[in-house]
Amino acid sequence: MASRKDSGSATTSAMPSSGGTLDSPVKQIQIEGLVVLKIIKHYQEEGQGSEVVQGVLLGLVVDDRLEITNCFPFPQHTEDDADFDEVQYQMEMMRSLRHVNIDHLHVGWYQSTYYGSFVSRALLDSQFSYQHAIEESVVLIYDPIKTAQGSLSLKAYRLTPKLMEICKEKDFTPEALKKASVGFEHMFEEVPIVIKNSHLISVLMWELEEKSTVADKHELLNLSSSNHLEKSLQLLMDRVDDMSQDIVKYNTYSRNLSKQQQQKHQYLQRRQQENAQRQSRGEPPLPEEDITKMFKPPQPPPRMETLLVAGQINNYCQNVKEFTSQNLGKLFMAEALQGHN
Repeated sequence: MASRKDSGSATTSAMPSSGGTLDSPVKQIQIEGLVVLKIIKHYQEEGQGSEVVQGVLLGLVVDDRLEITNCFPFPQHTEDDADFDEVQYQMEMMRSLRHVNIDHLHVGWYQSTYYGSFVSRALLDSQFSYQHAIEESVVLIYDPIKTAQGSLSLKAYRLTPKLMEICKEKDFTPEALKKASVGFEHMFEEVPIVIKNSHLISVLMWELEEKSTVADKHELLNLSSSNHLEKSLQLLMDRVDDMSQDIVKYNTYSRNLSKQQQQKHQYLQRRQQENAQRQSRGEPPLPEEDITKMFKPPQPPPRMETLLVAGQINNYCQNVKEFTSQNLGKLFMAEALQGHN
């Protein structure tokens, strides 16, 4: 990928990484402020409720830093648009950007989420396709619900090297996942984000902050609890129910497998005893039989879906923990101020 010289910039926001690996070719992501505004604008114009909007990220790689300098959305199309070709649309867009001398290199994609519900098989398959073709690719997850609470929620994720190997081999059996030591906590790695603005934009933001009213600044101290916590707990319970069903399926598979193993062992013992009796009578032993055809092992349930559900449960728990910790902090501060007065 191409590279360019750094220009004057100001860091406006950063998000910590949660469990990134040292094997990743990307250690940090630098996003232009205009790209963030385009993503937010895309959701406000086309996203409604739980509807997901997606788009393409463009930029370049400088050393171990991925710079995202531009983006464009995927157009919304219905089933009637059967002739629409997304790949052709992306190629035409990048060709047009190259003609006007704008960074046009493909470096990933972005997606909105509904209350943090983004850990799914569709996202896993899409990110694997991107990361397999372009090693430095990332997916940006924008949460408009959390952003509406007063803080920008924009996180970048990549698939871990262990999960990339599993997806390449397409072996999602329990034995393969256990051998690779892949758990829900080893599926995605978060890459820290830095939002970059020019000096002029930083001065403009400072002036806008100075002009903001006192009521707007104190809005974050509101003690009333929104329906964010209730909705998150409801989604969490739904995923726990899914996990419970997966556990029942796996327990059924384990019982059937154990029962079949016992039947196979009993059959081999009876066959051995009968051969011993035939040998004592001077008769030939029984003909050989294919045991695998007689006792076909039951099909194990897919474990990748269970890992994704576990990862989504962990994400909901983190969201609930973050939300409750902020509210508890406000309550303790309000109690201290009330006691002081």
